[in-house]
Amino acid sequence: MISFSTLLAAATGGPPTLPGPVSHAAPNPGATLSPALLQQIQNLQHPTSAIARNAPWLTHTFAAMFMLCAVALVILLAVQTTKQEGLTGTIGGRVEANYRPRLGFDQQLQRITSVVAIGFVFFALVVSLSGI
Repeated sequence: MISFSTLLAAATGGPPTLPGPVSHAAPNPGATLSPALLQQIQNLQHPTSAIARNAPWLTHTFAAMFMLCAVALVILLAVQTTKQEGLTGTIGGRVEANYRPRLGFDQQLQRITSVVAIGFVFFALVVSLSGI
């Protein structure tokens, strides 16, 4: 990784400096650098997209929705029942049941889980493109 002092030395034509003790004096890079070059150096330090620069509230909303979808997806997947539920299903095979009173609930739960999973993928894509 290129350090800021190496970039600054390359931009000003001076010799590169080795990392050493940090000086607490405030440098004045604007005196020797052009504004365009200073902007490029700042973009190297904190690359952001246009959405992240102009509407940070929107990117944080997308990130919050992504987190909510992630938590909801984990909970929904944990709540769902399987055909081979429990230790009996693992060892002895399939659990047989003649009466399944919550068959409609299971189908609705699957549908909600698929919608939340699609939302999770969508918000993951939006967050990754928004530059957070």
